[in-house]
Amino acid sequence: MVATAKPTDIPLLTPLDWQWQGHNIRYTEMGEGEPLLLIHGFGASVGHWRKNIPVLAAAGYRAIAIDLLGFGASAKPNLDYSVELWQQQLFDFWQEKIKTPTVFIGNSIGGLLSLMMLGNHPELARGGVLINCAGGLNHRPEELNFPLRTIMGIFTKIVGSPLMGSFLFNRIRQKNRIRRTLGQVYRDRTAITEELVEMLYRPSCDRGAREVFASVLTAPPGPKPEDLLLRVQCPLLVLWGDADPWTPIAGAKIYQDLAQTNPDVTFYPITAAGHCPHDENPDRVNQFMLEFLANESSMTQ
Repeated sequence: MVATAKPTDIPLLTPLDWQWQGHNIRYTEMGEGEPLLLIHGFGASVGHWRKNIPVLAAAGYRAIAIDLLGFGASAKPNLDYSVELWQQQLFDFWQEKIKTPTVFIGNSIGGLLSLMMLGNHPELARGGVLINCAGGLNHRPEELNFPLRTIMGIFTKIVGSPLMGSFLFNRIRQKNRIRRTLGQVYRDRTAITEELVEMLYRPSCDRGAREVFASVLTAPPGPKPEDLLLRVQCPLLVLWGDADPWTPIAGAKIYQDLAQTNPDVTFYPITAAGHCPHDENPDRVNQFMLEFLANESSMTQ
């Protein structure tokens, strides 16, 4: 078992900037060695990896995290957002800043984007870590029953309305509501700190944040994980908080089944953790990631 330091006295992440298609993109990196690219989920940012990056860097890896366009401290232009747009951002960032086979690590939507990089650009990837991987950017119509499909259609129209959309966005982004939402998806309430709430709230004050919110919530779901998995050619670690109400572990059966038949795929539940176990239980997640990375490096040498 690989020893891992506890993420106490967490070093500050250095903010770095990169220009992409005329937009400023925020990223950070720490350490030297094999590159790891960490990709956050919906509404999050590089800071969501603050308990993981220093541990990975201390273990001899070059840990890089990036704010997707529209999130965190990255620009928030009024565009049609999609997972394909972010995939292109990640591809171009890799070509300019990394240029060597990389382990892609993602949570939620970041997990789906990691899986897209592994499946669509296998030449870039050395391995992948999926943490409570989303099944899509949004629900697919066939995944919803009739009443819920109608409700979501109405919700989509409201979100896209300048007047009602602004009212809804300004209510959702209130700190007390952010705290309440975190209370639904974090099993360990002590992990819901003022730092975390502020980190999620601050980007919502940026110009263009409401338009990004509306675009993302009405965007196409993107490719299905089961289709992407058919094209993955590198080792894959899948971690899942077993108390996640957003992407319940019951929906992870495709990964659990694959781990039973494919020696390159490993699946571990994270007990008593919700949708973001890398932040809620970083000791356990860091341990599993370092073990995977050590095994992945030995297999590819």
